Amino acid sequence: MSFNTFGRVLRFTTWGESHGPALGAVLDGCPPQIDLTEADIQPFLDARKPGTSRFTTQRREPDEVKILSGVFEGRTTGTPISLMIENTDQRSKDYSDVAKAYRPGHADYAYDAKYGFRDYRGGGRSSARETAARVAAGAVARKIISGVQIRGWVSAIGGDEIDEGNFDADQIGQNPFFCPDADAARRWEAMVDEARKAGSSLGAVVTCEATGVPAGWGAPIYAKLDADLAAAMMGINATKGVEIGDGFGAAALRGEQNADAMSPGASGPDFASNHAGGIAGGISTGQPVRVRVAFKPTSSILIPVPTITRDGEESEIITKGRHDPCVGIRGVPVVEAMMALVLADHFMLHRAQTGG
Repeated sequence: MSFNTFGRVLRFTTWGESHGPALGAVLDGCPPQIDLTEADIQPFLDARKPGTSRFTTQRREPDEVKILSGVFEGRTTGTPISLMIENTDQRSKDYSDVAKAYRPGHADYAYDAKYGFRDYRGGGRSSARETAARVAAGAVARKIISGVQIRGWVSAIGGDEIDEGNFDADQIGQNPFFCPDADAARRWEAMVDEARKAGSSLGAVVTCEATGVPAGWGAPIYAKLDADLAAAMMGINATKGVEIGDGFGAAALRGEQNADAMSPGASGPDFASNHAGGIAGGISTGQPVRVRVAFKPTSSILIPVPTITRDGEESEIITKGRHDPCVGIRGVPVVEAMMALVLADHFMLHRAQTGG
C-alpha cells in the first residue's frame, strides 16, 4: 500500500506527477471562517518555484495556484480545500534514456522493484516537483496558526557552514540561497556555480525555527511533536537526515550541559538554553521549535555514472534535462511548509483533547 496523506486532524493529500498536466493537494480538517484566497498562498509558491536564478533548475513554471473547493466568499467553509498547480514546461523527451536504465541515487530501481512499472518522466511522484503541493498546503496551515512565526534558511552548502556570529535575518530574502550570512552567500555563489558548470551537484542543510508556539502542543508517546516533525521532514524528497534542537550534537554533551536550565519568569519559566529545540517529552515547551534538515546532493547530474539497464545489463548514464545543482536551496520553503502543517495539526489535536 502507498500513502499520500499526512496528518491526523488536519490531513493533506498530495497528487500528481512531475510531467503530468497538473499536481496539487487536498487539505481536509481546516476550520471554517478563516480568510483565504490564492493571494495568501502564492508568495510561498513564488519562493519555491524553479527558474528564479542560475543556481536552480531552469524549468520555467509559473506555479500559479487555483483554489478549487473549500472556500466561499474568501473564507474557508470547513470542507476539503482542493488546490491545483498546472505543469506548463515539461520536456519529457529529456528522459528517454531514463526509460531504459536506472539513475543511481534516484528512486528508479526502488519504484520498479515495488510496482513493476514506473513513470520515468522526471521521476513521476519521486520528483521534487511534488513539493509544490506541500508548499501550497503549508500556506493554508500558516493561516490556522497565525500567531506562530516560521522562518527557514540554508545553514550549509557542500559542507561550508554559515558563521552564526554573522546571522542577519534580513539577509535571508536578499540572496538566492536563503542565507542569513552575506559572506557565506558570496562563497556559495562560486561553489554552486562550479558544481553546475561541472555537471555535478552539492548537498545542503536547512534550518527552520518556529517562534510563538505555546507550551503544551504534542503528546508523550505516539504523537510526539518531535517525532511527527522528523517524519514530515524525512518525507521531503532528497532528505537524508533530521535533527531536533542540537540533535547529534547533544550526544557530545554532559548532562548538566545539555539540560535547559530554568528560572522563574514573568509568564512561565525562563530557559538558559534551548538544546532540546523547544520540545521535551514530545511536547512543546514554549521555546522556539528548531529543526535541521540535511539534503543530499541532487542525483540528476551530467557526469557519467555506472548503472544497469532494466534488463540487468551493465550500462552508464548521465541525466539530461534541467536540474537543481543544489536541491536544498529550494528546500527552504518546503521545510517551512512541513513545519506549518505539523504545528497546525498539533494545535488542533491539542484543542480537541484539552479545549485549549
